Amino acid sequence: MKDILARAARIKLVIFDVDGVLTDGGLFMDKDGHEYKKFNSRDGHGMKMLQQTGVEIAIITGRTSTVVEHRMNGLGVKHVYQGQLDKRIAFNQLIEQFGISADEVAYVGDDVVDLPVMRKVGLAVAVQDAHTLTKQHAHWQTQNVGGRGAARDICELIMEAQGTLEGQMSKYLED
Repeated sequence: MKDILARAARIKLVIFDVDGVLTDGGLFMDKDGHEYKKFNSRDGHGMKMLQQTGVEIAIITGRTSTVVEHRMNGLGVKHVYQGQLDKRIAFNQLIEQFGISADEVAYVGDDVVDLPVMRKVGLAVAVQDAHTLTKQHAHWQTQNVGGRGAARDICELIMEAQGTLEGQMSKYLED
């Protein structure tokens, strides 16, 4: 765990996949093809708190959905890359844009399509219910499954490692 906290302490950018990470991976569609996704509000609050500490958040997902756009707007996530069949392209754009190294990036994934980026970053995270191969290439696994607290797990781990978790939580304990 000491190595994981050391890796997390260096993180300046966290990249999340969407389906299977910020959602449970289920795709709900009505008869007209409109897509619905279920996001976890505690995951979202963890993402907001992490951003308040100065850590940037980005999304790289293979699918394209207006639902994702709306949810990320609501969370203040400005860096959203949808329809990314090769996630390395968006990853390279992000590290160039922020002027950071791959070691300063955490990537959270759930499936083999996430491995090309996961294998490049300083902190590769697999959600608890990720594909076996994805777990094998992760530095750390969340306690919770995708769409059910996994994003909150990584946000709190990074804040703990960077010494900002207590400050974020103390806001809710003040009179």
